[in-house]
Amino acid sequence: MRTLIIPGWRNSGPGHWQSLWESQLPDVTRVQQDDWVAPRRAAWLETTVRAILARPDPVLLVAHSLGCIVVSHLPAEAQARVHGALLVAPADPERRAVLVDFAPVPHARLPFRSTLVASTNDPYCPVRLAGAYARAWGSQLVRLPDAGHINVESGHGAWPQGLELLRALEPAAPCVAERAAPRPRRTAPLLAAR
Repeated sequence: MRTLIIPGWRNSGPGHWQSLWESQLPDVTRVQQDDWVAPRRAAWLETTVRAILARPDPVLLVAHSLGCIVVSHLPAEAQARVHGALLVAPADPERRAVLVDFAPVPHARLPFRSTLVASTNDPYCPVRLAGAYARAWGSQLVRLPDAGHINVESGHGAWPQGLELLRALEPAAPCVAERAAPRPRRTAPLLAAR
């Protein structure tokens, strides 16, 4: 299944877990925004929607920081093409003037499976706000103690725990019973009435 990486403000550098996953995992593409420094919601959303709709099959989204907020703004046509999303350390766009164009953050339920990972000491989003996002979006909430913004600066390189959370969102292979052809039903012969 194709995975789309949606970085946040200023992109994810070479040591960031998103970049490491992109280089190590098969079938992964990063959504490339035109302006990583002065983001505008309409432009970021257009680029992200185009990347989702360019795929013939549903995609998995891996969003970090402001990328999570972009996912919350996706229109229905793009949402319908998403299998699931790993939303890590969402940003609070009202905390920085450069991100205010992404406010207000939608509080509508996402129509696909999602896991939101939040840190108890994220400087860009209080854990209570991240919890409110998770409840509104219908996301499973995973709280990490003292994990910062879950990036290189907070000591998260390859981040194997995150990779496990991503794999849990992948579609399960059909079991043998589901793939087998149904057996014909045997019915008792009808007895003729006497």
